[in-house]
Amino acid sequence: MDAAEFRRRGKEMVDYVADYLENIEQRPVYPDVEPGYLRSLIPTEAPLEPEKYDDILADVERIIMPGVTHWHSPYFYAYFPSASSYPAILADMLCTGIGCIGFSWAASPACTELETVMLDWLGKMLNLPETFIAGTHGHGGGVIQSTASEATLMSMLAARCKAVRYVQASNPEKSQGEILSKLVAYTSEQAHSSVERASLIAGVIMKKVPTDNSYAVEGSMLKKILEQDKAAGLIPFYFCATLGTTPSCAFDHITELGPICKEESMWMHIDAAYAGSAFICPEFRPLLNGIEFADSFNFNPHKWLLINFDCSTMWVKEREAIIGAFKMEPLYLKHENQESGIITDYRHWQIPLGRRFRSLKMWFVFRMYGLQGLQDHIRKQVGLAKEFESLVRADNRFEICAKVIMGLVCFRLKGSNGLNELLLKKITKSREIHLVPCHLSGRFVLRFAICARSTETRHIQQAWRHITQLSFELLQESQE
Repeated sequence: MDAAEFRRRGKEMVDYVADYLENIEQRPVYPDVEPGYLRSLIPTEAPLEPEKYDDILADVERIIMPGVTHWHSPYFYAYFPSASSYPAILADMLCTGIGCIGFSWAASPACTELETVMLDWLGKMLNLPETFIAGTHGHGGGVIQSTASEATLMSMLAARCKAVRYVQASNPEKSQGEILSKLVAYTSEQAHSSVERASLIAGVIMKKVPTDNSYAVEGSMLKKILEQDKAAGLIPFYFCATLGTTPSCAFDHITELGPICKEESMWMHIDAAYAGSAFICPEFRPLLNGIEFADSFNFNPHKWLLINFDCSTMWVKEREAIIGAFKMEPLYLKHENQESGIITDYRHWQIPLGRRFRSLKMWFVFRMYGLQGLQDHIRKQVGLAKEFESLVRADNRFEICAKVIMGLVCFRLKGSNGLNELLLKKITKSREIHLVPCHLSGRFVLRFAICARSTETRHIQQAWRHITQLSFELLQESQE
């Protein structure tokens, strides 16, 4: 493919993607395939001779699309959103075209500097404390990670390194292995599984803190378990608070938890993967009160801020705490400006060495939507969730299982867990809408998350009609 054909095919691909997104609701949201469906549809080996582009594109519809779950369908209500917008798609195209690997300032100055500035822009939208803003002289700053899972792991590893150094400073006779065996990290019993997975990778003990009736961790709960562990000779070093838990979008009480972590010299990381985007709206910003106690903070613009995956933004109060834990300086990566103090090399902030020019997506989206446009998007989707909540509350066969704060509604049919499991199976099998479940207080609960940018009231109403029809059929069957 030469430049001339690339121009032609590129325009065709933009049309294909635009048509796909414009007409996505006409496709079944969930695929009707069995595991292993694809292998029989393609050759067992790569072709020896070149194939025609038209044949490849035809195979996208024949082979790929039947096995795609359409995350951007207005009938997709599973998990949490995967953000998408046309400006972000165009910026991703530019990122791929430039193709730089921005592991250091010298590797591509614009890649590094735009990321620093975009994290400052976003930090100011969130009204983060000044200590998290890089500016030109700040000690903190932000970085784009691939996912919230990676951000949690990085914060935990940095906290582990800091804790070991802290203990050895007053107890030089203690070995690193001895200290590591006593380090304990904590998180909510409602926290995402990636937090526990981070502890497995970091090789530290992880303990889950019980939650209150709203599925949030209170200060007294953490305080109690810390006292027990310290009495047993363990060393509490890290707490991961969650703002917007995956099961029910609950918010840990960080105004209570932060002072405890500070008193105990524990690193507090805040995971707001989904809910963090909403903090750009003044009415939701109070949920972030207590951020001043955090050592690190993360959320995913690629969930709810119209920036396509991947773009997980992480801020640290003291960047040396994270850089110092992972800094490696082989000669071939050094450059004359790395100690200037004005710039940073992001390879020290992450697990991989290479990194894409992801800040272009932020730059395009922020400029083309503006803060007001992004706020409008968040408010619209919260409003749609409230509409769905009203529909559920109006039907006495159903119950709401958690407070609806943002774009997630947790509900169920009144009755047994088995009844709700059967309802979800019917919903999934119908392929008209897509939901996933969670467990809350031992109950099997259906999660209804507003996900697609194109979701409107009519889609919510159609989804509810579908749910109630399947519920009616299920209740009729159970009575026979």
